[in-house]
Amino acid sequence: MMRRAKKQPGLAGMFGLKGRLALVTGSSRGLGWSMANGLAAAGATVVLNGTNERLLEKQEAVMRRAGHACSACPFDVTREAHVQEAVAVIEREVGSIDILVNCAGINRRGPTASFDARDWDAVMDVNVKGAWLVAKYAVHGMMRRRRGKIINIASLLSFAAKPEIAAYATSKAGVAMLTKTMAVEWAPYNIQANAIAPGYFKTDFTAPLAADKQFDAWVKMRTPAARWGDPQELNGLAVFLASEASSFVTGQVIGVDGGWTANL
Repeated sequence: MMRRAKKQPGLAGMFGLKGRLALVTGSSRGLGWSMANGLAAAGATVVLNGTNERLLEKQEAVMRRAGHACSACPFDVTREAHVQEAVAVIEREVGSIDILVNCAGINRRGPTASFDARDWDAVMDVNVKGAWLVAKYAVHGMMRRRRGKIINIASLLSFAAKPEIAAYATSKAGVAMLTKTMAVEWAPYNIQANAIAPGYFKTDFTAPLAADKQFDAWVKMRTPAARWGDPQELNGLAVFLASEASSFVTGQVIGVDGGWTANL
């Protein structure tokens, strides 16, 4: 018997997130903070995450003053027991996790031939293992409810490389393939898994690069849009991927890079 596509709400309703709960890792600042605010503005209740408890409490207060429903849940995405406990607490005390945004990430730079193994492990632990661990525990509730959205943060460096970022580029390529595997495995449960691959955005994370006049000029020359991205420019895509508007979109790694990856 042919399976019918489920009836979709009206266009405005397709993008609304009212009644949905979103856990956004690495959301105390930067791209995660921006996307958390974007999801909240679309109606979602947001759980902020990071390892700096004081900063999380401050950002929670900022969001509440803006009229958004939110809470803070500090935990380290690389520590499995902490992740398992945190997801259980959220599901029990805040609500069912409908949307997971894996944004926690770090970078370490250095020549590949002399790169420190401890730095390599740290990058892989946060960027790849962390995304897998949080999804591993959040997905069980999604599977039971037969509904869920997972948004991983990849990078334009999932597809291209430059000197001295082997660990970061490798980790982000891993995030892209992890996303595809999640999508294939969990599609039968009506769970969509996609990744956003940002180009160069101005954040605290990239502030030293933006302050380097030579690097700043290189980014603007290399990017067809001739500028850095603003973190808010990810919010629309994050809302789309978190909403019913993307109910048949899964396994995609979508670049938001001002035309970088399209440019020879």
